Amino acid sequence: MRVAAVDFGKVRVGLAVSDELGSMAHPRPHLDGTNLKALLTELTRLAAEEAWRRFIVGLPRSLDGREGPPARRARQFAKLLKQASGVPVEMVDEWLTTREAQARLTAQGLNTRQSRDRIDSASAAVLLQAWLDGQQTRREDPEG
Repeated sequence: MRVAAVDFGKVRVGLAVSDELGSMAHPRPHLDGTNLKALLTELTRLAAEEAWRRFIVGLPRSLDGREGPPARRARQFAKLLKQASGVPVEMVDEWLTTREAQARLTAQGLNTRQSRDRIDSASAAVLLQAWLDGQQTRREDPEG
């Protein structure tokens, strides 16, 4: 089952897609977040072409767990994405995904400036991989 994760931002939108087995997340080039209609059209097109079965949208929360304006924007985006694409959308807490993504890019030898164009999709890949791992754990758990 192919699943896509979206790290929704005002300027750049990170994108990652699972492999066909639904076990590994792969970052894709970021999308332009400045035109919501064009973004929804592109994600809908990709979902249809690549047979994505679900979108995972990152839910940004503050460190104390509260939802502020970015979380409200992400929830509204998720609603519009589901309406536009007809694909189920699941909101997933994206707590510290950007920090982990930056650490991974730094480990690959990229500094903060070099990783600027990759960080959003790397964050989406971290989010998606955590979701995929959780799905695998649930499948293996005889109680779940």
